[in-house]
Amino acid sequence: MEYTHLGRSGLSVSRLCLGTMNFGPETTEPDSHAIMDRAHEHGINFFDSANVYGWQKGEGVTEQIIGRWFATGGQRREKTVIATKLYGSMGDWPNDTFLSALNIRRACDASLKRLQTDYIDLYQMHHVDRSTPWDEIWEAFSVLRQQGKVIYFGSSNFAGWHVAQAQEAARTRGYLGLVSEQSIYNLLTRWIELEVLPAARHYGLGVIPWSPLHGGLLGGALRKEREGGGSRSKSGRSADTLEKHRDTIEAYEKLCADLGEDPANVGLAWLLHQEGVTAPIIGPRTLSQLDGSLRAAELKLDSEVLGKLDELFPAPAPNGSKPAPEAYAW
Repeated sequence: MEYTHLGRSGLSVSRLCLGTMNFGPETTEPDSHAIMDRAHEHGINFFDSANVYGWQKGEGVTEQIIGRWFATGGQRREKTVIATKLYGSMGDWPNDTFLSALNIRRACDASLKRLQTDYIDLYQMHHVDRSTPWDEIWEAFSVLRQQGKVIYFGSSNFAGWHVAQAQEAARTRGYLGLVSEQSIYNLLTRWIELEVLPAARHYGLGVIPWSPLHGGLLGGALRKEREGGGSRSKSGRSADTLEKHRDTIEAYEKLCADLGEDPANVGLAWLLHQEGVTAPIIGPRTLSQLDGSLRAAELKLDSEVLGKLDELFPAPAPNGSKPAPEAYAW
């Protein structure tokens, strides 16, 4: 496993990040523990979670599963860079949601308790809070850092403008600011290339793509459809997107077949070739899915293959073929 620094920080993380959202709702606790153990065996030291994962309001089911795994010892906590998030609703009262100083304090303490640890390596805002001033947010975060409860801070689902706001507010206080941004990013969804990626590069944020296979559509959806599988792509938005892009995805799967590579690994490897990307989040539900993802970390795509992928999945460019952020202007 290769490692890289998370943005401009000195923190070393694996080039693949283990997403834990399936732990609880889709994957049993024993299987979740086995997946985390296997991740360590493969050298994956970067795990991502959130206080709302588990989808039982206020319970933090996924964090609890991770916490009980940490509690089994074997230096599991020491070997793990644990990232979690706050913002989403954890209760029915007004201050159980968003990024007020009060909720930041309460949410952090609750996550620490569930995770059975005394510090969080990377604490991320799950979404921008348009109603809370940045002075309040950074003051609350600075208290957590002074108390030793959090080491680094990150954002998720921010626009480029939000990244700039956050960093400039931190700069005025002499703070390190954000070290990462977690955004949806994959071959089918490249919008962050217009402003978020340029902002992240400018401010030294590592980018952590979520949904790197667009809900499984880039993981061999048509092949699985022919084989009678691929249930994630058969309903809702995934089904609509599959029909809209069926010809493109079919051409993509043919390209992958010609390369002799699994489409999921090509999609992940493409992200690892993008400047500023730290680690795509993989969300395995089984050990075999985790094991299969490891190929992506070693797969090198040459310029010809990258060019073909750009032809199939062109970057968004409001002004022709100009690269972002100049894509908006002449």
